[in-house]
Amino acid sequence: MRRVLALATTLSLIAGAASAETWTKFFTMENGADVSYDSDYTYKDKETGRLVIMQALSKGTMGPSAPGKADSVGSVVALDCAKKNLVALASYRPNAALAIKADWRKDTPKKAEGADNAALIAAVCPHAEHVPVK
Repeated sequence: MRRVLALATTLSLIAGAASAETWTKFFTMENGADVSYDSDYTYKDKETGRLVIMQALSKGTMGPSAPGKADSVGSVVALDCAKKNLVALASYRPNAALAIKADWRKDTPKKAEGADNAALIAAVCPHAEHVPVK
């Protein structure tokens, strides 16, 4: 009985942690991988006004995962919706912690080119006024 309760408690904690990530698919790449963003992580940077977005890849039945997990591959970008450019803050891969560059605000933005970036802009920019400011 104790094992059953311990297992139930562990599973509820895992389920609770997983629900903290709300992934929204916004693009499918040519190789079949889906690209999603985590709306729970998305926020507007107080200093720059850019949207900071965590995005991740998933393929098949495996969904996207946040940094540090065994199946995680993704990046964090700061997007300027009006100018359609972005700054890369970090990228992550399986079992690697996320390390955001401390001085990312000094980086020169790059034009958000490509169908994936156009899809990201279309997915997140209409909601820019509704994300938290940090």
